[in-house]
Amino acid sequence: MQPKSIYISSAQPRAGSLIIAIGIMEMLKGRYKKVAFFRPIVPDVTKRESDIEFMLGHFDLDMSYDECCGFTIHEYMEAYAQERDEVLCKRLMEKIIDLESRYDFVLIEGYHRSVFSSALEFDINIKIAKNIGTTFLPILNAKDKSRDDISNEIEIIGEMIEDEGLSHLATIVNRCDEAILSDIKEYSPTRGCTIFVLPEIKELDTPTIREVKESLNAEMIMGNDEQLEHLVLGKKIAAMGIGNYLTRISNGSLVIIPGDRVDIIFASLISHHAKGHPNIAGIILSGGFQPDEHIISLIEDFGNDMIPILCVDGDSYQTAIALDRVEAILTPQSIGKITIAKGIFDKHIDKDVIVKRFSESKSDILTPMMFEYRIFERARGIKQKIVLPESGDDRILRATEILLRRGIVDIVLMGDREKIYHQSSLLGLDISQATIIDPEISHHREEFSQKFYEMRRAKGLTIEAARDAMVHPNYFATMMVQEGLADGMVSGAVHTTSDTIRPALQIIKTKPNISIVSSIFFMTLETEVLIYGDCAINLDPDYKELAQIAISSADTAIQFGIEPIVALLSYSTGSSGSGPEVEKVRQATKLAQSLRPDLLIEGPIQYDAAIDETVAKQKLPQSKVAGKATIFIFPDLNTGNNTYKAVQRSTGASAIGPVLQGLRLPVNDLSRGCLVADIVNTVAITAIQAQQNDEV
Repeated sequence: MQPKSIYISSAQPRAGSLIIAIGIMEMLKGRYKKVAFFRPIVPDVTKRESDIEFMLGHFDLDMSYDECCGFTIHEYMEAYAQERDEVLCKRLMEKIIDLESRYDFVLIEGYHRSVFSSALEFDINIKIAKNIGTTFLPILNAKDKSRDDISNEIEIIGEMIEDEGLSHLATIVNRCDEAILSDIKEYSPTRGCTIFVLPEIKELDTPTIREVKESLNAEMIMGNDEQLEHLVLGKKIAAMGIGNYLTRISNGSLVIIPGDRVDIIFASLISHHAKGHPNIAGIILSGGFQPDEHIISLIEDFGNDMIPILCVDGDSYQTAIALDRVEAILTPQSIGKITIAKGIFDKHIDKDVIVKRFSESKSDILTPMMFEYRIFERARGIKQKIVLPESGDDRILRATEILLRRGIVDIVLMGDREKIYHQSSLLGLDISQATIIDPEISHHREEFSQKFYEMRRAKGLTIEAARDAMVHPNYFATMMVQEGLADGMVSGAVHTTSDTIRPALQIIKTKPNISIVSSIFFMTLETEVLIYGDCAINLDPDYKELAQIAISSADTAIQFGIEPIVALLSYSTGSSGSGPEVEKVRQATKLAQSLRPDLLIEGPIQYDAAIDETVAKQKLPQSKVAGKATIFIFPDLNTGNNTYKAVQRSTGASAIGPVLQGLRLPVNDLSRGCLVADIVNTVAITAIQAQQNDEV
């Protein structure tokens, strides 16, 4: 019987066990509906333990803080001194067994071993893991250690685990120097355990403005919440004139300025907004001084991208000393660091080795996180190149960083390189791995113009109009997909749906034997993902078009691992009603069934009969679709668009899309109100569509 838990444990402090816990928790949440997090030992502090707080907040775990806690260090050491530690172990076992009975899987994070080493002759984490019958995954801190030191630790921990008879999942060596990274990866332990090696990442050990603010108990008088996540790459004390000051600052510096030096504040703001000059991370005003209201008003006129400004009571020297003591930590608000941590885990951990030890639970449940995890994993495995024409939108740039950091796809951005880098710098983003192409100066512009002209000259297109079109990012990006320079395109955050689809219809065109381009939404409900079509493109399709939409939607569902059970919706179920709208759906159903007898297709059917088994037994008891539908085809745009928005609002479902289907090559649309997460998901879906097209 395979265990329902994994026990991860670090041998030393600051080994990065939380980073590993984040990566494993994401894997588990992609596989199981209900996952618990548990720490058998927590520090002796009055405030709530930070790793537990992070996991509860970031992964929205369905459990209380107390359910995640075992005992404090003091409680365990006191019990050990009184020879009552076995009692505590039994109570820990009871807690974990209870969690396993109520959750699909439990991730357990131990407390680093070194805190107990002076008092105990054994590793308390191994003892706890052995008593609860779990599988063990140790984490070693390789920072500032030689190859020999690391290999010795690998052998020692492997021997300890083997001696205790524990199931040894793998050993993770974290924070390894790049110079010896390959040597450690090639090292073969005598006991043959699997080793994963992660490099030292400076950003994860670098504090943010938020951590500085909280540690120094500073007041934020300027800036916004997003800017609090900017990394502090260094510090400067500004005490000299502006000319000398500007030559000494650098990107990412946190500058300590006496609160009455307004001239340096304005010099910093100008440098931040000027192209080709350093962008400092923020300003700390020392001495308890704050600019008066007239100065504040003038600073506010710099716009939304102003530098975050903090204020402290201490003088500049005291502030600099306090700044040196600020520790880098991960919180649910550390979006940039979390993205980096997940990307490092994804890149260096062989998940197949981890997954094979997990319980082989089978369930029809598919949560939004599971669905997202699966599409990310599939997209990462095929690494397609996706072009994003709307680089001027902050959401696109934020999504680009996430996609690149996590290695989901390769990205091509359209626009002026200098402007894109400047905008991303103001946002504190790293998009350096993206390819940037400016249609106006690209050497492909004339080539694309000529080819577009040849495609459309029979329709009256002139060469001049073709050249004008290729300056538009959507046309240029679509031509890149057509010519194989990109695998897919995603647009619509700024442009209208017609601006996105029109170039695709003119250049890429539809797949063979498909007469209509349509769309679907992936509706990610609490325990399932449904498909709604067509809620975005076709105003009032006739019965032939409706049949094609149903078939295309079923094929898309198959692409994404969703069993296609298709319901063509109407205000009537079966033969209970009549009218032109019902007849259209009835004819569409018959046509779809004749074209694709391999699919389960039912219609006309009302929504409640399609989704609710109790209603289905009353209205259509013999149907194999009623009450079980996974794909819902709406008779017209008015019905579909309103329904998906109503379901989204009433259930809290996330609607991913519109995802276009029927095109020969993948182009996808975005809602202009989309969030960064929507963009990331749509890009991953587009990558999967691109691979499916290649296979066909």
